[in-house]
Amino acid sequence: MTTTLRVVLDQLVAPTDPDLRTASRELAQALVQTAPRGCVVEAVVPSASEATDVGDLVAGLADVRKTALARRELAAAVQLGAPTGIGGGMIHSPSLFAPLVRHDRVHDNDQTVVTLWDLRPWEAPDELPRATAMWHRAMLKRAVKYADAVVVPTHAVASRLAELAPKLGDRVRVIAGAAPAGFSVPRDDVGRRRALGLPEGFILLSGGMAPSDGLERGFAAIAASGLDVPVVVIDAAEGEEPAIAELASASGIPETHVHVRCALDTADRAAVFGAAVVFGAPSRRTAFPWRVVEALALGVPVVAADSAVHVEVIVDGGILVEDRDAAAAALVSALGSTSAAERLAVLASDRGRAFSWREAATRVWELHAEL
Repeated sequence: MTTTLRVVLDQLVAPTDPDLRTASRELAQALVQTAPRGCVVEAVVPSASEATDVGDLVAGLADVRKTALARRELAAAVQLGAPTGIGGGMIHSPSLFAPLVRHDRVHDNDQTVVTLWDLRPWEAPDELPRATAMWHRAMLKRAVKYADAVVVPTHAVASRLAELAPKLGDRVRVIAGAAPAGFSVPRDDVGRRRALGLPEGFILLSGGMAPSDGLERGFAAIAASGLDVPVVVIDAAEGEEPAIAELASASGIPETHVHVRCALDTADRAAVFGAAVVFGAPSRRTAFPWRVVEALALGVPVVAADSAVHVEVIVDGGILVEDRDAAAAALVSALGSTSAAERLAVLASDRGRAFSWREAATRVWELHAEL
């Protein structure tokens, strides 16, 4: 008898977030690669106006099943608990996007597991479109009622979620994400950076104008350090580039030193990390720090805000700082000598090996077997 794990891969057909799309693809591929004997993985995706061959994105899927609804309509249906065409069985979603309805796990072997990576819809809802925040809040309420388990990436997120949804109880499980499989600086990294119009040797930040991204704190620390080093910001929202440059300038960093880019594909992002002398992570949001994990994977020295998430993810792989002055001192220390930079790079690389999509997939299989 074959056991089928049905993975909801809406992000591969109609992506709403690049990191969530990558996580969905990487987890699905790792689930295929780690499937126990007698188990297969099937994708469930919404219909789309443009054909997307999910089988090309995730090799080894037993099947790809499309619902009759497009993603927008399907998102509304799962929010309301209306029929979706997804059906039952053993369902795993890399997000909250899943049919969270009443089901019988004991007699019908139906089970539904969803994932929550970021608590911004609860901690900083004003930074999101109102409909997006409302959808996430509604889906968490449905998860409290109907999910067999809710996966979160860190114990820090689990602790905060327990405050937001105490009725979840012991259904919350911690399974971390990772950098994309094979994430490494490409051979043509210099050419890629040149095409992006970026200098060599810079402090790298990630984020946009949302206060919870912490760019203002990051710029303030860099300015206070007195370091004459270019600053590169990635993952800015389209159109935010001028505002971010002005924010840096207001902090005391010349606009000529600041280079702002929007979301980059995996290879370009790895190329950017390849020239970073340090990665700054000023955000204290309760969310999985994707760029921190990528910096660790590539051995880039990390200076991060002292938050529960960063303490758990970074451990001793970087420098944790409490305020602007401590961050400025950490930057000066990290860039003060070749030996200091090399030591931090080794610590980052060592910690980076702790994150693996294969390990995550193995734990997902174990979770469903336990259920």
